[in-house]
Amino acid sequence: MAVLYEYPFNEGIRTMLRLEHLFDRLGQLVPRETALDHHFALVTIFEIMDVAARADLKSDLLKELERHRTQLAAYRGNPAISERALDDVIGRIHAAHERLNEVPGKAGQALTTNEWLMSVRSRIGIPGGTCEFDLPAYYAWQQHPPERRRADLLRWIETLNPLAGALHLLLGLLRDAGVPHRVVAPAGQFQQSLPQGKTYQLLRVRVDDAALIPEISGHRLMVSVRLMNADAEGRLKPVAADCSFDLTLCA
Repeated sequence: MAVLYEYPFNEGIRTMLRLEHLFDRLGQLVPRETALDHHFALVTIFEIMDVAARADLKSDLLKELERHRTQLAAYRGNPAISERALDDVIGRIHAAHERLNEVPGKAGQALTTNEWLMSVRSRIGIPGGTCEFDLPAYYAWQQHPPERRRADLLRWIETLNPLAGALHLLLGLLRDAGVPHRVVAPAGQFQQSLPQGKTYQLLRVRVDDAALIPEISGHRLMVSVRLMNADAEGRLKPVAADCSFDLTLCA
């Protein structure tokens, strides 16, 4: 079974990948029925708010959307590019920019005015801090039918949707910009120098064997991948054999 690993080259992409991971988890938890799943959905909402609290995140995403829109607009009139496809992508970028720009303040800021939510948030990070004797109102909410809990969650998530949409679009554009290449790692070790004058933002490694675990490091001049295996106790040990994998650099 093939497994894909991604490695960010800068803090901005690192934050975007963390948020994408949280939104993906949230999307899996909300449709479920149990109160426990909806408890962890609420935990995830608070985690998204914590990550998104970075002061310049929203402005950085808006700048990235505008940069992509400007770059793509330069392709107008190119006979090798479909105008319809180009208009579609530019339109999606414009819509994501508008929706995110209309959100007042930081993502999730509107939820901070909800006293009930903030009372849960203040205790949810404490081990066992949401027991029924600590937060009886939260315990009562967990007894509601799944449909009612889900409706509440979706209402709270709605304030985060513009952020999720912008992230999904930007990471999709970034990933689409890379072309995978098959490379060989002699004795499980691989290094590649990066061309000067080009700034890469994301490295993707796809291994065909799920038992192979890549340890990835990189900077603007070089990337390094060391393939490892886990022993019975989970300790990682270097692979001694030659291995191949797909490497993608996304700028």
